[in-house]
Amino acid sequence: MRLVKYGLLALLVLLVTLFLNFYLPSKDVVRIVGTDVKRMDVVSRDFVEEGDGNTQRNTRDVRFVNAVWENGKPRVYRNEETDWGFPWYFKFDSGNVQAKAQNLTSTAENPKWVVVTHYGWRIQIFSMFPNAVDIEQVDGPGYTPIPWFNIVFLISLGALIWIVLAFLMRLRERHVDPLVDQFEEDTAAYREAAESGAEEIKQQASGLYGRWQRWLDTWRSKDKKRYPRR
Repeated sequence: MRLVKYGLLALLVLLVTLFLNFYLPSKDVVRIVGTDVKRMDVVSRDFVEEGDGNTQRNTRDVRFVNAVWENGKPRVYRNEETDWGFPWYFKFDSGNVQAKAQNLTSTAENPKWVVVTHYGWRIQIFSMFPNAVDIEQVDGPGYTPIPWFNIVFLISLGALIWIVLAFLMRLRERHVDPLVDQFEEDTAAYREAAESGAEEIKQQASGLYGRWQRWLDTWRSKDKKRYPRR
């Protein structure tokens, strides 16, 4: 049981870690080599009646920012607005981000290095791209960005979890533990009473059996006297 509990706890921690790693902002130091706009198909289903509907294929333009790492490996970002929805980046300036990317496009001979703030993962098999939230120019590829937002967010999250756990522990000490102790005391008293009753019944039964046995012995002695052996 303890192994199952620790396994579920480890699974929960892993899921929370992956969730935060996906949605918290990350920063990459890259060189932009170009921008692109692709026409992508989006399948939506417009239900006319319950149990019946028509499949409709819509298309939309998606902006992309093409970049490379210092070692020359490619890094591609999509540039889409989040609006008011989740995740709450409140990004409404994808056009401005695209203009920054186009202005900071450079070549290997005359490079311009930038920090791309983004969220999400690049998974090629699922055609997933991280979404670029902001682009800022830096001095060179050796620049080390400090994720201040992540630091403050994680510290605040840890403090919130600690406060909640402390509150739950105090609530347990004040309300749950006394009930558990009282239940254990009542259970022990009932068990002791049941054992005492069982012992008393056993003694009574033993006494009845003893009297019945002695009564039988009296008849056996009479039979022996009435019919002596020849």
